[in-house]
Amino acid sequence: MAISKSKIAIGLLVVGIFAVVFGTVLVFVGPIIIDDQIVKNVEINPKNELSYTMWKDIPVPFFMSIYFFNVLNPDEILAGEKPMVEQRGPYVYSEKRWKDNITFHDNKTVSYQEYRQYFFEESMSAGNESDVVTIPNMLVLGASVMMENMPFPVRVVISAAFRSFKESAFLTKTVGELMWGYDSKLVDFLNSYFPGMLPIKGKFGLFAEFNNSNTGLFTVFTGQDDIRKVHKVDSWNGMKNVNYWNSEQCNMINGTAGQMWPPFMTTESTLPFYSPDACRSMELVYQRPGMMKGIPVYRFVAPRTLFANGSDYPPNEGFCPCRQSGLLNVSTCRHKSPVFISHPHFYNADPALLETVTGLSPNEEDHGLFIDIHPETGVPMNVSIKLQLNLLMKRVSGITETGKIAEVVMPMIWFGESGYIDGPVLNTFRTNLVILPMVMEYMQYIFIGFGLGCIIGAVALILSEKIQKKRSACGVIEDKGINSKRTGPPCTDVDASTLDNERTPLLHNSKD
Repeated sequence: MAISKSKIAIGLLVVGIFAVVFGTVLVFVGPIIIDDQIVKNVEINPKNELSYTMWKDIPVPFFMSIYFFNVLNPDEILAGEKPMVEQRGPYVYSEKRWKDNITFHDNKTVSYQEYRQYFFEESMSAGNESDVVTIPNMLVLGASVMMENMPFPVRVVISAAFRSFKESAFLTKTVGELMWGYDSKLVDFLNSYFPGMLPIKGKFGLFAEFNNSNTGLFTVFTGQDDIRKVHKVDSWNGMKNVNYWNSEQCNMINGTAGQMWPPFMTTESTLPFYSPDACRSMELVYQRPGMMKGIPVYRFVAPRTLFANGSDYPPNEGFCPCRQSGLLNVSTCRHKSPVFISHPHFYNADPALLETVTGLSPNEEDHGLFIDIHPETGVPMNVSIKLQLNLLMKRVSGITETGKIAEVVMPMIWFGESGYIDGPVLNTFRTNLVILPMVMEYMQYIFIGFGLGCIIGAVALILSEKIQKKRSACGVIEDKGINSKRTGPPCTDVDASTLDNERTPLLHNSKD
């Protein structure tokens, strides 16, 4: 038994209305459902296997690339000439990070210590750890500047100690020794007679204190009561603020610990974070949108004001005493050692700094730092943090090892820490936090489109059936040439006229 068009139309109409209503509801309810799923997946909660694992063990490849500024003219520098350097590297180390001593608190915070361990990757490096380079001797030149205001006889004694331990202004060692430490009798001497001057005991190396160490005790918000606070630092080593700087604003501990940020970012958002290595909070700003392996990201970069001095950017006055813009004086948190942080090759710094050293060539691609972040979740997808370590060196009277060195902020090394999400972690992230929300978003339009199609089809069937019934009500024309006639009940004037128009060609044909 054939189903009538009217029944099919009614069925299509019901399905169409239901689909349109459901799709419309999804338009309003869908984003709430998606956001709720994101919130549940990004808060720090052991029940959330994906996000908690990413936060706790950081199962993505991280690398640290080290570049040395090999000094080409140490004797000429001691005579007062401009330093000449050449970049050597990269020397690449894979980096393992993990959190330990994790403790959840009743106020929706969690405390932890994050540890770091480095492994040399010769296949990724432009040399090996046995390469020999020459850099300024921090033990001599740094200590000389620190002793500059001490009585002259003390400086003479220090100079004599340098000579007795055969320490000179420049140091030639292997990469491995400079990185992870070498035995120094001078270190033992300074620790014995000037306790507290050096931050280390035993071997002296630029990164000796980093390997197998932690970055301090962080306490951050879990986001379980307010997702806008997730990952934000509540305290570091028990402190709400640091005391290294000269203003309340500069001493504030702002933002996160630098690994994840709260979700639902916009182009107006920034990335504030506290860096124990820089002893201060920093903030990155939005630059542009992008895509990484099918995942939409926002790129955040360092503003030019990040290391600007107080004259060029008044809010940074608290980080002074300052030199040229582009240098951050970290001596207050480095045992008064005259150490400065900058972007590599003095990128985004005062051009005058480039005139003091030969061999530097800054550019954004090689020396700019950035973080590509998935704005909906606040999870970094690609990270490249680059910083340079510089030493203030100058002639200090009474310390003959400083010769006639002209005062200069001397680049020593720069390093880049990079990491990106890849492999199974990327696939799981893309499926749970990108594809599924996207499918749900598209479903609302699919239901609305499907529903409208059903409604249009139902209306078409109803109109078709009405026309057919009307024709049946007006009778059927029997084509018998000149004797064509209408059967059935009479039509209205309008219908009759219509049928007469339909019949006219038949009459003309019969006359022909």
